[in-house]
Amino acid sequence: MVALSGNKNMAVALCLWLAAVSFISHRTSAELRRFEQPTRGDGTLRFLVVGDWGRKGEFNQSQVAFQMGKIGEELDIDFVVSTGDNFYDNGLEGETDPAFVDSFTNIYTAKSLQKQWFSVLGNHDYRGDAVAQMSPALRKIDDRWLCLRSFVVNAEIAELFFVDTTPFVNYYYANPENHVYDWRDVNPSKIYTAIVLRDLESALKESRAKWKIVVGHHAIRSVGHHGDTLELVRHLLPILQANDVDFYMNGHDHCLEQISDDKSPIQFLTSGAGSKAWRGDVKNLNRERLKFFYDGQGFMSVQMTRSDIDIIFYDVFGKVLHKWTRSKQLYSDM
Repeated sequence: MVALSGNKNMAVALCLWLAAVSFISHRTSAELRRFEQPTRGDGTLRFLVVGDWGRKGEFNQSQVAFQMGKIGEELDIDFVVSTGDNFYDNGLEGETDPAFVDSFTNIYTAKSLQKQWFSVLGNHDYRGDAVAQMSPALRKIDDRWLCLRSFVVNAEIAELFFVDTTPFVNYYYANPENHVYDWRDVNPSKIYTAIVLRDLESALKESRAKWKIVVGHHAIRSVGHHGDTLELVRHLLPILQANDVDFYMNGHDHCLEQISDDKSPIQFLTSGAGSKAWRGDVKNLNRERLKFFYDGQGFMSVQMTRSDIDIIFYDVFGKVLHKWTRSKQLYSDM
């Protein structure tokens, strides 16, 4: 009887696995939704990156926003990237939650920031109505806002691949504590994340952009409070390494940092310092390949051409903390 029971369990498990494989295999490839973001006439692209910000202006969010406005004007930016945790502490309660206006519309008021915002969801966003953040109703309130789970922005000389990373993290399922996560449309998580990885890999392989940038909320590599996200190291990083990705940009840790990969040219760039920071809460600051770390508030700018890219980190006063430049050999598209 024990053997029969074991065989029955194995059979059930096999059926579930086959169903999952069948479900994934019947999805057409490269299903990530795409958005076009034209470059300016001179072929350059400029944008800001900020994360972990939505606190109704508190914890220096307003001050960071003010400096973003100034730098955005100086650079004449094309758009803004948000790396998630857009609304604290527990996301939005729905499409009419005043926190959307109080933490976004009424904070990022500078003329230079009245550009498209491309946003991903963070773990705090999943603690509320995650679906509401992706609703067209919010874009009617503020047309700058665009938040989806995973999608691609084609900016001609670069493509940005936005990835929904929260469902990858096992901790939120195993230890939700007193939080209720909005897992609608992402369960079962193993099937969902497998589809995300497959569609991302397909999109990366098909990309002919000179620069490939992947954006997610959780860090792959970090010396901050949360450290490395092991699930992303295991499942996402190999795909990035195999497909010539130049940068992985994230939030989650409330700091600014740059870490180099040890097996590829990838640079891991954390910009999660849009409001509350955790001063002194760091791990393994002696990590090899750590190029920059700052555990205060601030944001990041990106300026690029077909051959060069400049990364600059700023603090809450607009002071330049760190600069990094990369040049890339141009090859014919033929």
